[in-house]
Amino acid sequence: MDSRCRVLIVEDNYLLLDMLTRVCEQGGSSVTAASSGEAALTTIREAGGAIDWLFTDINLPGLVDGWSVADAFRALHPGRPVVYASSGTHPRGRAVSDSLFVAKPFRMQPIAELARGIAVAKGSHATG
Repeated sequence: MDSRCRVLIVEDNYLLLDMLTRVCEQGGSSVTAASSGEAALTTIREAGGAIDWLFTDINLPGLVDGWSVADAFRALHPGRPVVYASSGTHPRGRAVSDSLFVAKPFRMQPIAELARGIAVAKGSHATG
């Protein structure tokens, strides 16, 4: 069984999804990827208990946006980290509580540091 920190990354841009996957894996996380809100909700329903944190784009194709994905994840795990990304300014009126907003375009180095920090924190909770 994989004891690494597990992240669900939801991003419809396949190049960015691939880059985020590689960065998070290098940071010590096991990645589950989804390219739509609908796929993310299915993953949360089927494997939500095993997901330690969520990284989601807000603007997703289809009927399910990143807000709905984050809300579903938070309903299952109120205390687990949520990072959401969007082009433009911080959408103040709709933010997910106790979450982190990342404006696109973003650099991968801070995302790598964030992924490492979450993985380390999860590891210290698992052992301590």
